[in-house]
Amino acid sequence: MTRTAPQFLFDFGSPNAYLSHEAIPAIEKRIGVKFEYVPVLLGGIFKATNNKSPAETLAGIKNKREFHAVETERFLRRFHVQPYVWNPNFPVNTLNLMRAACAARLEGVFEKYVEAAFHHMWREPKKMDDPDVAMKALASSGLDAQKLFARAQEPEVKAILIKNTEDAVARGAFGSPTFFVGNEMFFGKEQLRDVEDMVMGK
Repeated sequence: MTRTAPQFLFDFGSPNAYLSHEAIPAIEKRIGVKFEYVPVLLGGIFKATNNKSPAETLAGIKNKREFHAVETERFLRRFHVQPYVWNPNFPVNTLNLMRAACAARLEGVFEKYVEAAFHHMWREPKKMDDPDVAMKALASSGLDAQKLFARAQEPEVKAILIKNTEDAVARGAFGSPTFFVGNEMFFGKEQLRDVEDMVMGK
């Protein structure tokens, strides 16, 4: 029986997308199929759905932020992943980073780029919306950052990110991380267990 490859709609600006990314390799080994990574622009999704980031929605609500922290600790233990290092530049405008992700796929270096961009956002955090900082960071990870950022400005590459983002909203997405197994949508890193179960036919 062929298992459906789950899709992972992500934006580098989301720390929960980073934690999902860290948890996914072990899940892929268990389910015997790789996730399809789909770059989207979280700002575009928020605008289209009138949503706001957790930093805004948790602000000023008694107990909600505290529960979110407990939930994250449970996730770290369950999936055996390291916590992110808070990026002091948050929120980071990820438009160029996400366009460059689309360019990286066309250039055949997508997985290496995704790993590097997440690393420099959430392991050794930097101001990744500063093009000079971002290109230096990505180059240090062995990528031709200048080539990727140049290609990211090409109209057809910009169009890929726009389409990915519009398609995500049309399918019901309102944030990141969002997962799809076929037409079934799952939102939030905690639902990776349900994603795994569905792929396994449980």
